[in-house]
Amino acid sequence: MKPFTACPSAATRREFLKTSSAAVAGAVLTGGLGARARAANSDTLKVGLIGCGGRGTGAAGQALKADKNVVLTAVGDVFREACDGALNGLRNNAEIRDRVRVAPDHIFTGLDNFQKVIDSGVDVVLLASPPGFRPQHLRAAVAAGKHIFCEKPMATDPPGVRSVMESVRLAKEKNLALVAGFCWRYDFARREFYQRIHDGALGEIRAVHATYLTGPVKPMPPASSRPAGMGDVEWQVRNWYNFVWLSGDGLVEQACHSVDKILWAMKDVPPARAVATGGRVISNHEGNIYDHIDVFYEWPNGARATMAQRQIPNCYSDNSDYLLGEKGTGTIKGWAAPIIKAGETWRYRGPANDMYQTEHDELFASIRAGRPINDGDWMATSTLAAIMGRLAAYTGQEVTWEQALNSQWKLVPDNLTWDMKLPIEPMAVPGKTKLI
Repeated sequence: MKPFTACPSAATRREFLKTSSAAVAGAVLTGGLGARARAANSDTLKVGLIGCGGRGTGAAGQALKADKNVVLTAVGDVFREACDGALNGLRNNAEIRDRVRVAPDHIFTGLDNFQKVIDSGVDVVLLASPPGFRPQHLRAAVAAGKHIFCEKPMATDPPGVRSVMESVRLAKEKNLALVAGFCWRYDFARREFYQRIHDGALGEIRAVHATYLTGPVKPMPPASSRPAGMGDVEWQVRNWYNFVWLSGDGLVEQACHSVDKILWAMKDVPPARAVATGGRVISNHEGNIYDHIDVFYEWPNGARATMAQRQIPNCYSDNSDYLLGEKGTGTIKGWAAPIIKAGETWRYRGPANDMYQTEHDELFASIRAGRPINDGDWMATSTLAAIMGRLAAYTGQEVTWEQALNSQWKLVPDNLTWDMKLPIEPMAVPGKTKLI
């Protein structure tokens, strides 16, 4: 798969729009599609938000700040209170409140809220529901010809990744923008760091060690707190992070950022195989995710990478990247400026940016320019690499890339309905749980 490319990393959104304006002579519709592949600066782009939690609300705000002629016209979430919370938060922001134009009949709820948002006349959709829903939502958005911001990860199981890969292929055919929520790829400092790595600053990469050592994200409440009459699906969706079919586990939902940076260092060449260890030491009541996983990846050329993920309270925290090459080392310690030590020392001293905002700046600039960004190949590779590590941890076996890619281990239920029975799958046990 090709290395990451996007809008020119040295260009600001304003510069990008200026250099591309000569090519933008008016709104040009792609053949038979409702979404614009190119839009003049005078065209209003309508945005729909699917998934109204904190990340979705943040993404909607960033979309509105990215382009002065963007309006939010539809929101959707399983829960009405989430929609109301997102809209209240956005309307309290003086900079963007005038462009929050969501009519009461464009607030959609229920499991089919995503389709209603997509069908409401929007040009761009922001996908920010729990990851288990992502393949279905992405497929529907591409089928409808919408430009897309797609939060990470893109799936929670191998069948979901294969669906995403097909959606990526169709998005390219339709010339649709598809920007991934792997936000570090939009950080100026890390862009320059990894570009230097790709240009040979460290020579051949021999090892990468990535850490994602934090506290718990969303602790699971005890079963006794479940309200009387609340069905299985609602209970699990309200506590989505703690169920592997919805979140993918902490490695896939959170530490996927670090897995993505490992793949970035390796020019998005997938690992050949992985082994892993993991388990749970803190009670999770009814949930079925691990609270720690360590993955050991290997590439065909013998390069190795380790991914240390832990979400246990009162422990040492670290979220860093350590690269070892034939010429020296590269280090990104937390949020600090990246450093390369290979003969002489290089430290990033360029401009800082808000990577979350840059994702949307470049998304909308690419639509205006008629050169839609498509992050699809590498976002699918990084998602599957994280799932591959979880498969290795859950089974206790070595898992190859081909096994992960072709696995039939399906987590997300078919034909999900609000009132269906959905027993909680038992937590995986290494050495007993089988790779499907």
